Amino acid sequence: MTDDTPRLYALRGATTVERDTSDDIAARTAELLGVVLDRNDVDIDDVVSVILSATPDLRADFPAVAARSMGLSHTPLLCCQEIAVEGAVERCVRVLLHVYLPAGSDVHHVYLHGALHLRLDLPE
Repeated sequence: MTDDTPRLYALRGATTVERDTSDDIAARTAELLGVVLDRNDVDIDDVVSVILSATPDLRADFPAVAARSMGLSHTPLLCCQEIAVEGAVERCVRVLLHVYLPAGSDVHHVYLHGALHLRLDLPE
C-alpha cells in the first residue's frame, strides 16, 4: 500500500534558447515548464514556487513571463541570473519547481535541446 499523503518535491530542468528574443525565451521556457509538469503529472495548483534562472547572454525578457502565461500567475516566481562561468552552456534557462506530489512519487527532471548534456545521467 502506498502513502498518498502529499509531500513537497523539487523538480529541476533546463533548456536552451536559439536567439535572445522575447518570443524565443517565452517559447522555450513554456516548453520546458510544460514538459516538467506533464512528465511529473503535476497540476498547476500543486506548484508552490518556481525559481527560473537565465545565463547572462539572455536579456530580452524574463523567463517568468512564460510561466505567468501558462497559468502560474498566482504562484511565487523568481528570476535570477546564472553566474558567468567560462565554457558554460550559452543561452540557457534553468528551472527549479517546488511542487506537491503523493509521497513516494518518482520525479523526472527535464533537460531539453542544448541543455541535454548537462545531465547525461538522467533518461530523456
